[in-house]
Amino acid sequence: MALTLNEAAKLSTNMLLQGVVETIIKDSPVLQRLPFIEIVGNGLTYNQEKTLPQIDFYDVGDTWVESTPTFEQKTTTLKIMGGDADVDNFLKATRSNLQDLEAAVIELKAKALKDKFEETFIYGDSATNSKQFDGLRKLIDTTTVSDQVIAMGDTGATLTLNKLDELIDVVKGGKPEMLLMSRRSRRKINALVRASGSMMVAERDEFGNFIDLWDGIPVGVSDWILDTHTLASGLETGTTGDTCSTIYAIQFGEGAFCGLTSPGHLQMEPVGSLETKDATRTRIKWYVSLALFSSIKAAALIGITD
Repeated sequence: MALTLNEAAKLSTNMLLQGVVETIIKDSPVLQRLPFIEIVGNGLTYNQEKTLPQIDFYDVGDTWVESTPTFEQKTTTLKIMGGDADVDNFLKATRSNLQDLEAAVIELKAKALKDKFEETFIYGDSATNSKQFDGLRKLIDTTTVSDQVIAMGDTGATLTLNKLDELIDVVKGGKPEMLLMSRRSRRKINALVRASGSMMVAERDEFGNFIDLWDGIPVGVSDWILDTHTLASGLETGTTGDTCSTIYAIQFGEGAFCGLTSPGHLQMEPVGSLETKDATRTRIKWYVSLALFSSIKAAALIGITD
């Protein structure tokens, strides 16, 4: 069963861990909605659905034609994310009347882990850095021709609402559950909607944050999606050097786009007192990766200029 990070944390008896998870997902639309499958072992090999089999009509006595779906075998391995948080024992003893210093330090370390996850969620590339998992841009592969990659022209163009609707339509088997974009792209959508004489519909999430909706789909804003991508012949050639951005449409779930993790999800491990200094160490770690089980469950609109 796939659980979000928040749902998994509720099953833990560690109150500090629950508080840390709530803190890091509060401002992360990705971690609020991304479900994770717990896997045993260090990786997962799966068949990614590419095309469906054909169905036809036949007369009596016709020869039936066999048709099978096509798959591409994919393998993803869990990667190790984490860091150590050291708290000086003297400061802990003398300043604990003001705040729980250990909890504050661990919380900041967890926020740093959240930032690194969100950055890798978009731009992770195991071919460039074998310690990373492949991110959304690599799994959709915006550098090759595909039905799931829509371009705003050969070298980029201004966003239109028609192109946004086209992006939504190429995600099959139901609507996307999120449109993930940069702040600049979100501002452009708001401007286009206002110019049409209407306003974006909004709702509150469980943390009280307002979320814009386009066609009933939550608009997620990521500070890690760059507005500096480069395009040539309608394909992305790099992430820096020009003024283009990308909007991703994602459908979450076990048969769609999902996170992978070891049993226990995010973990906090008390290392204890250190030998070389008067401090106590806590290790925050996460064995994690991503998987796109069906290629038609995610898409990218590339080449969006300002």
